[in-house]
Amino acid sequence: MPRWPQGTSSGFGKRLVLSALKRGDFVISSSRSSKLPADFPQSPRIHHIVLDLDSGTDEIKKNVDEAVKIWGRIDVLVNNAGSVLPAMLEEGGTMILQKQLQTNLFGVLDVTNAVLPHMRARKSGTVVFSGSRSSWRTDVPGLAYYAMSKVAVRTLGECFAVELEPFKINVLIVEPGGFRTEGMLTTPFYKENPIPDYDELRTRWEYIFSRIPGTQRGDPAKATEIMVDFVRSEGVAQGMLWPLEKGIALPVFLPLGQDCEDAIKEKCDLVLDACVEWKDVLRSTDFDEEK
Repeated sequence: MPRWPQGTSSGFGKRLVLSALKRGDFVISSSRSSKLPADFPQSPRIHHIVLDLDSGTDEIKKNVDEAVKIWGRIDVLVNNAGSVLPAMLEEGGTMILQKQLQTNLFGVLDVTNAVLPHMRARKSGTVVFSGSRSSWRTDVPGLAYYAMSKVAVRTLGECFAVELEPFKINVLIVEPGGFRTEGMLTTPFYKENPIPDYDELRTRWEYIFSRIPGTQRGDPAKATEIMVDFVRSEGVAQGMLWPLEKGIALPVFLPLGQDCEDAIKEKCDLVLDACVEWKDVLRSTDFDEEK
């Protein structure tokens, strides 16, 4: 039965714990708090640890090494912790970018790197990265920092899939659209460096964000059941072959929600249209002898 460690205080993480436990798996839940969430069942197959993605590489490694000792191994790592820091780019600057990347990217890399030695030793494991529709739909004022972090997470997963191929470690990149999870878009816009020229745009998008919670089309319980199906190759993913089983060093991509599907198609069509429109121009930059 797989051993799963993951961020679990709310959202997808909390529901993943419940799904994994229901299927008989062992779970190491983690959050910044030392308390097990009250809505988790009392079970000998769940153990809670403190894991703060902002605590730094050494502290994260120490906590992960201790987590491995609980059941002797880690089979599945789910990188689902994260945050959204809304800000206009000129107002937030690099300070907000650094804060956003610390949790959503640097912390994810630290946790993954702390788990990988244990997976490499066994030549087995699955690493799940949580991306977002926002990495494809980047035209939303105030969400640039979050979108950048999720583009980076997707790239991280793709690169890890290549580097981990010799060790038989699978990579799953999940990219959800809008789901009714707790805490999304509840952080207020950054306003400590207000620029009056942005007041109207910022205020409009603050209002739009405030109206989103509870109206998202996605059911997080359905999404997390599908995620567990993919990790375990059962249910809707019954018979699925991981790319590594076909000799291909690629991740499995799992967009979730029609809104995410639409965003991916729109962005791909936009880039492909540019390639067609400017085909002669873009090809003209090659050395003549290479044509």
